[in-house]
This record gives sequence, C-alpha cells and structure tokens, in this order.
Amino acid sequence: MSITVDSTIMELIQAKPESAAILQNFGMGCLGCAIAHSETIREAAVVHGIPLEELANALGIAIE
Repeated sequence: MSITVDSTIMELIQAKPESAAILQNFGMGCLGCAIAHSETIREAAVVHGIPLEELANALGIAIE
C-alpha cells in the first residue's frame, strides 16, 4: 500500500513508524488520538493549521 496524504494517520504510522516523531515535531499528538484511526493526513494538516505540502515533504509522502 502506498501512503499518500489521503491515507489515515494510523496507516502512516503502521507503514512508517518513524513518522510519529515527525508528526510530533509539527505539534500533532496523533498517536494518542482516537481520531487517528479515521482521520487522513490531509484532514489532520487542515485541523492543525499545517501547510499540507510542508507536512507531506517532511513525511516523504506523495500529494495526490
């Protein structure tokens, strides 16, 4: 499975465990959040006011 900004936070963490530290650096406490199971990376960026392209680049994932 390819991870993109439309993948859920949990899919990202499962595929790329190292991404947890990157999310935390952006101020996202996604690991302990129940919404992480259904919220996409795109949605989380919007909610947290983080530029999507910046977050995607830091995570090394595609914007599609």
